[in-house]
Amino acid sequence: MSRRLTGAVALACLFSVFSAPVAESDPARTGPMQFALRQDAGSCGDKCRTWISATGMIKADTVRDFEAFAEKHDLRGMMLVLNSEGGSVHGALALGRAVRRLGMTTTVGRTVDASAKGGKEATLLPRADCESMCAFVLLGGARRFVPDEARVRVHQIWLGDRRDDATAASYSAEDLVLVQRDIGKLAQYTIEMGGTVDLLEVALRIPPWEPMRSLTRDELRRMHLDNAESMETPPAPPVVTNAAPATTGSVRRMSAGGTRAGWAMAQRGGEMVLTRRHPLTIEGEDIGSFDVSISCGDKPNEYLLSYSETRRAREDGTAPEPLKEVQVRLGYKTMVLSLKQSEAAAAAPERVSTASGILTASMLSGFAANASRSLSIGTMNADRTTTHIRVGNTGAAQYFPQLATSCAQTRTEHAELRTKQ
Repeated sequence: MSRRLTGAVALACLFSVFSAPVAESDPARTGPMQFALRQDAGSCGDKCRTWISATGMIKADTVRDFEAFAEKHDLRGMMLVLNSEGGSVHGALALGRAVRRLGMTTTVGRTVDASAKGGKEATLLPRADCESMCAFVLLGGARRFVPDEARVRVHQIWLGDRRDDATAASYSAEDLVLVQRDIGKLAQYTIEMGGTVDLLEVALRIPPWEPMRSLTRDELRRMHLDNAESMETPPAPPVVTNAAPATTGSVRRMSAGGTRAGWAMAQRGGEMVLTRRHPLTIEGEDIGSFDVSISCGDKPNEYLLSYSETRRAREDGTAPEPLKEVQVRLGYKTMVLSLKQSEAAAAAPERVSTASGILTASMLSGFAANASRSLSIGTMNADRTTTHIRVGNTGAAQYFPQLATSCAQTRTEHAELRTKQ
C-alpha cells in the first residue's frame, strides 16, 4: 500500500501532501458555511452562469441555514459550488440530502467577488478544495462535476476534540460506538446517493496523523463523485461494481497499539530528554513505529532533535529498503535531518534507522505553547516509499520548561568545569 514518487521529484516534494489548499488563502473557508447567489461578471449575455457559492465549514445546523436560503430563492436544478474544509458528519449528510431533493448540480470551485463593493457578480475559479465531509456533500448532487484543477481530499472520521493529537488521546467504549455508528450512517448515505463503497474504503484508511488523501481523476469517476463531462452535461449512467463492502478495520487503530502517550520526560546518559513514540503508517497500514527525542544542544538556545524508527519486514519477509531522507517541518520551517544509520536488524527482517538535526529554542517554545501545534515528519527510503506523519504536542507545554531549565543548568556546569580546567 506504499506511495511512490520518482527521482529528484520525490526529494523536492516530500512534504507536498501537506501543502496548503490549491486555491489562494481564503479565510471564509474556516468560518461556518455561507451560501450566496452569484452570477458571472462581465458582458457574457445569455451565456452568463448563475450558481450558489457554498464556502466554509459544515456545522450541525448548516442544513437549516441552507433551507432558509432555499426558501428565499428557487434553487431547484441550480449549481452548488463547494469550497470547504469539511466539518460535521451529521451536518454534511443532512446538507447532501437537502441538495439531492432539489436536484442540484454540485461542483468544486472558488468564488471571487468581481467588485470590492460586493454584489452578485463574481468570477468562478476551478482551483479549490473540497475536503473531508465536503466530499459527501459533493456526492449529494444529482449531477456532479470536479474540474481538473480542483482537489477532493478524504480521511477517516474522528472525534473532533481529539483529532489534533489522536494517538495521545483516551477513548472510551462509548466513543467507539459513536464512531462505528457514524460509519454506518456514512455507508447508508453513500449507497443512497449513488456512490460506491470505494469512497468509504479509501477514506477509512487515512488516520488523522497522516495528510488527507487526494482522490485521483480515475477514483473520482469510479466512486461516482464525478458523473458528468462538464457542469452543463447530464450525468453519466452509474456503473455497477462488485467491490467488496467497506470495512471499519482502521477504527481499531484508535489506541495506536501501545504508543498512546504524549510527550514525556526521560533520562538518558545522565541528561534529561523530551521524548515521544508514534506509530509509523502509510494510508493507515501499520508498518512500524518511531521515537522523536529532543535534548540539549551544544550551543545556548539550541536543541538536538533525534529521530529513530523501526520499520517491519515487507510482505515478502525481507527487510525494508534503507532510509534515504528524513525531513521535519515545524511551522513554516523545514529541515533535512542528518541520517546516522539505516541498518537491517540481525535478529529479525526489520530495519532500524536514526537521524538528527538542530532546533532553535524559539521553534521549540512555539511548538510547545500552541495548543493545536504539531510537527510533521516525512521520510523516503531507497525504493522511494514515503511516509508523512503529523505529531501533536500533548505534554510538550508541561515538560518543555523542565527541559529548558535542565539544559541551562547543564551548560552552566560545563562552563564552570571548563573554567576550572
